[in-house]
Amino acid sequence: MAATEFSTEILRAHPIIFFDGVCNLCNHSIDVVLRADHARVFRIASLQGDTARKLLAPQPDEPEAWSMVLLDGNGMHERSGAALRVLKRLGGLRGFLGCIGLCFPGFLRDFVYCLIARYRYRWFGRRETCRTPTDDESSVFLP
Repeated sequence: MAATEFSTEILRAHPIIFFDGVCNLCNHSIDVVLRADHARVFRIASLQGDTARKLLAPQPDEPEAWSMVLLDGNGMHERSGAALRVLKRLGGLRGFLGCIGLCFPGFLRDFVYCLIARYRYRWFGRRETCRTPTDDESSVFLP
């Protein structure tokens, strides 16, 4: 898909969650989103995939900076801002927690986020290859 196919209106209706496809913690987080997103609002793409290469700027070398990115109608969100906006959009208790989390100063949220992101491979492990979506998941996964 060309980047021009993702207008602001499309991204408002179907925000894209970019995740580290080889990170076990990130994959588990995507599992949680897929279970909670009954309306199939979110689209999912790995940071290592073609969609990320087309839509996102080149990735910095610090792994904590790019473990999760959210692209929605309001632009690109990184780190804790991305994770909390995903929770907020899921609604319910998760949405409430996302709203509460966004009330905290960004530098505090990102400090905790970056600490976890920096050690995520050591604490949760790493896959050799990116996740392959199941048949049920293929409608929301982008290449």
